[in-house]
Amino acid sequence: MADITRLFDFPYHQLETYNLNKAFTTKYNGEWFSISTQEYINQANAISRGLLRLGVDPNDKIAVISTTNRTEWNVVDIGILQIGAQNVPIYPTISKEDYEYILNHSESTYCFVSDQDIVEKLNAIKGNTKLKGVYTFDEVTGESNWKDVLELGKDDSNQDVVEDRKKQVKPHDLATLIYTSGTTGTPKGVMLSHNNIVSNVLDSEKRVPFDYGKSKSLSFLPVCHVFERMILYLYQFCGVEIYFAESIEAMSDNLKEVKPNVMTAVPRLYEKVYDKIVAKGSELSGVKKALFFWAIDLGLKYEPYGVNGWWYEKQLKLARKLIFSKWQEGLGGNLELMVSGSAALQPRLTRVFAAAGMPIMEGYGLTETSPVISVNDQRNNGFKIGTVGRIIDNVEVKIAEDGEILVKGPNVMQGYYKDADKTAEVMSGDYFHTGDIGEIDSDGFLKITDRKKEIFKTSGGKYVAPALLENEFKQSRFIEQIMVIGEGEKMPAALIQINYEFVEEWAKRHNIEFSNGTIRENQKLKDRIQEEIDSANKKFGKWEQIKKFEITPDVWTIDGGHLTPTMKMRRKIIKEKYKGLIEKIYRS
Repeated sequence: MADITRLFDFPYHQLETYNLNKAFTTKYNGEWFSISTQEYINQANAISRGLLRLGVDPNDKIAVISTTNRTEWNVVDIGILQIGAQNVPIYPTISKEDYEYILNHSESTYCFVSDQDIVEKLNAIKGNTKLKGVYTFDEVTGESNWKDVLELGKDDSNQDVVEDRKKQVKPHDLATLIYTSGTTGTPKGVMLSHNNIVSNVLDSEKRVPFDYGKSKSLSFLPVCHVFERMILYLYQFCGVEIYFAESIEAMSDNLKEVKPNVMTAVPRLYEKVYDKIVAKGSELSGVKKALFFWAIDLGLKYEPYGVNGWWYEKQLKLARKLIFSKWQEGLGGNLELMVSGSAALQPRLTRVFAAAGMPIMEGYGLTETSPVISVNDQRNNGFKIGTVGRIIDNVEVKIAEDGEILVKGPNVMQGYYKDADKTAEVMSGDYFHTGDIGEIDSDGFLKITDRKKEIFKTSGGKYVAPALLENEFKQSRFIEQIMVIGEGEKMPAALIQINYEFVEEWAKRHNIEFSNGTIRENQKLKDRIQEEIDSANKKFGKWEQIKKFEITPDVWTIDGGHLTPTMKMRRKIIKEKYKGLIEKIYRS
């Protein structure tokens, strides 16, 4: 373990310890294709040699943009890192303007991309960047292919230069720049060293039970996200075979084909899986349907470590045999562990999947912390529903006076690239300010209780800045007040207080009976407000758009507690007052 100090040490550790026949497996044209650990290293070395022949120097930045996770991403990653250059992963779905900003800000000199769609987006702005070359993973007519770099590195006469470059890379050297969501302005480049991520892999490993050298994983979360990237290094360290899911739509088929023991995902995916299972159960009839929902009700009451008593455990055993075993079959039959990160997981999902024998271990972290700070672990009483687990070894968490979670440890970033001011805003001494409010209970479990800032994440792990949306929607004359909600939910939604004065006038014009008490239920009014929302939604990304809304029954006032004396919304109080409406939006 002491030998692993840089990210490119992981493949060599795997070769020495496990030497897998199937280190990575990707599906091409309907067929799974694997490479061994040795082939992985051979290809990474060829990429390193090719990049050297292209003139890549230490500390050069090389961008990688891929629509899906695939073997090539990992080969290129190691090839870049071995020669002291840095990998700049970019989210495929962002705008071409954001591509341009990140490529220029990072001063990337080369770029590897997955497919034609990305090439087209990139070509539109390539002339405004310092890119010397773009290489595609798929065969794209008229474009250079990544195999050209492999071919360039085929001659191993400069392998000694690769080895020399490797020796020069130190644990605290910069490994990667990961650009965070730019919802509050331009994206920030988080600087993570080899040691930041390596320490996080080694300290997280103690929390994840694998059958070393034998387990299979299905990788689906974008590898440009530090959570999945760290997990992939962790799999390599533990000798876990890595299979790449084709897409969210193909997940169900891929699970059955691969039969993984472990997978990672964001809560939104687990919600989708659960909703699909429940929808199938609803189609049953008679005794089968009754048994199905009996098992779900039982699952929703689940507590770990037999807390519910012998009678509950006896019923659970029966439910697992009759119902939950079928869930397991539907997910490949071998799934023993699921890991959730990036956003809050609903406790009902934690309970029901654990009851079904496929526990979801929720963790917590940020890009700036490489990412894991804490994670649940079924062993040693380390699993508590409603928490994000105990803090991992070598990481220290302190709760500030205002409740903010502060983190110190080898996993904390080096800072934001070219932005000392923003770095200073989030660092005090060695402590990183997470912007999240939390508490540590008497058993050492960390619980996230609130967000210090208003920006939230949906269960798909996407950031939403409510104030930006609210300001746009409030331009409608129908809307007096609006609060965007959706923290940890599958989509943003809104609570709306209508402009009664304007609506009364509008109602008269349309011969609609107006009454303060009932107008909010009027379908024509709801349809008209929907038009306003549809129009404003066009200005935002798909993940930010308001999908549902409810009109509140009363006017939001200072006296009523909805608003502060300066007319700012008291979000927590509004959520509490309209709990029923929020339930209606997300659960009906």
